[in-house]
This record gives sequence, structure tokens and C-alpha cells, in this order.
Amino acid sequence: MEIRETPTAEAGMLIRRPVAEVFEAIVDPAITAKFWFTHGSGRLDSGNEVRWEWRMYGVSTTAKVSEIVRNERIVMQWGDPPTTVVWTFTEMRGDATFLEVRNFGFSGTGDEQVKEAIGSTGGFTSVLAGAKAWLERGLTLGLIGDRHPEGVPGR
Repeated sequence: MEIRETPTAEAGMLIRRPVAEVFEAIVDPAITAKFWFTHGSGRLDSGNEVRWEWRMYGVSTTAKVSEIVRNERIVMQWGDPPTTVVWTFTEMRGDATFLEVRNFGFSGTGDEQVKEAIGSTGGFTSVLAGAKAWLERGLTLGLIGDRHPEGVPGR
């Protein structure tokens, strides 16, 4: 019997800030814009649909929250075709939080799904690193904006 696993993007990071602060950084677009997108139309909340923009690239997406448990979990769908993103916030000792992101439900052939999962893993790793820098040190690293600079061949 062959067991097949669906390609899933996974990234996690210990952020040395209280769970409520890390959670707020993901749901409040004014904070999230410090390390991920350039503009968000509103806060993430249960049933809300928000628009996120990356103006440096001229792209945007809609994110729809299907479940939210304050300081614990956010489940949302985004993209076209939509995939599911699950944010899990685990309170750790010493006012720290382990933030994990899983993205799954990619469409296309098996190879296309794997390619999307790999790209999503890299993207979310950058988001978490940027969140860590902002929340722990107040640093805006520009990781997302610098990922695809103009003039790089093949971009």
C-alpha cells in the first residue's frame, strides 16, 4: 500500500516576546507591514476577508479567516486557487513564543505542488525571520522586498 502525503510548507521560529504580542503582530496589519506586506485592508478576525498588498511587486491577495483562537491559532485561506494557512502560537517559558506556519492544499500536478510548497516554505521562513527581528529588536530587515530585486536574471 502506497502512502502519499500532500506537499506542505512548514516554517517555525522562536520569538522572544509574549504570545499576545506575537499574535497581535500577525493580526494587526499596521504591525505586520513592518516585516511582511506593505498594506493590509484590516485586522484578521473570524470570518473577515482582508486584502494584503506587496506594492513593491504590484501584487496583492485576499486572505479569509475561517478560524481564530486568540493567542493560539489562526486558520485562513488565501491565493488563487486558494490554499490553507495555519498559524500556531505556542507560549514558551521566559515570555517567548514558538510561531509555526503550515501552508497546504496546493493544486496542479505533483511536481507543481512540490514546487509551490518549497516556495511557500522559503517565503514563510523569511516572514518569521522578519517578525523575529521586528518584535525582538525593532529592526525592519526588508527581507520580503529584497527577495526579488529588479535586475536579477530570471526574475
